[in-house]
Amino acid sequence: MKIKRHLVYALLALLQIFLLNAVYAETDTNKPPKQTIDHSMHKHTMQMEMNGMVMNANTDQLPRGCTEISEDVNITVKAGRKYASKANGIMFTYNQGQWKVKPCSRVNVTFINDDSIRHQFMLHQLPPTIYPPFGMFNIEVTGPGQRSASFIVPNVDKTYLVHCDVAQHTQNGMKAQLIVGKGSDEDLPSIPGVTPPVWTDTYTVKWTSMSYTIAFMSALGSILLGLVIWHGFRRAGSPASQAEK
Repeated sequence: MKIKRHLVYALLALLQIFLLNAVYAETDTNKPPKQTIDHSMHKHTMQMEMNGMVMNANTDQLPRGCTEISEDVNITVKAGRKYASKANGIMFTYNQGQWKVKPCSRVNVTFINDDSIRHQFMLHQLPPTIYPPFGMFNIEVTGPGQRSASFIVPNVDKTYLVHCDVAQHTQNGMKAQLIVGKGSDEDLPSIPGVTPPVWTDTYTVKWTSMSYTIAFMSALGSILLGLVIWHGFRRAGSPASQAEK
């Protein structure tokens, strides 16, 4: 009887595990891979996933003054630390500092994050009626990976700032410019690899009495070490040393 009872308990436990797995599998299967959220209080649309989000994507709504899409422009934007070697004093940036498009262009962006931290491709001052509430388009990738989205630029000659709005990322080099038509009167300042920085990092050494002392002791130590090595080689090559061998 004990064996039969234990067998029944084991069968009931297996049945419970099977039912739980079936419920979890059904839940995962029915879970949508992408969630579109309409923020009524903010009046913008976001597509959110585990690896990031897209805000105010637009493929067909024309800005005022555009009768048709003038051209499709496909750009691949890479973000990461390895692209920061183009300029001093920055930690990370985009692989390209600027892009040029015609007015009324549809810009199809593939944004690739090469780092293990969050980066963004953010654009401001677009028509707020299409990109509510403040004229912003944004792609965000939370770690290594990529996302794609499109936006349509208005019928203007303007230079837009592209940047990452994560804290301190813009200040540390993650910015570029998008030139629509003839662009604005001037390029934007401090765009890595495009325009000179407003404040140049010179990396000068502030010499103090301690700095001079360290430099003098280092030079003296190098000279003494050189003399010791030279004296050792001289003794090794002397006739007395050769006779001992």
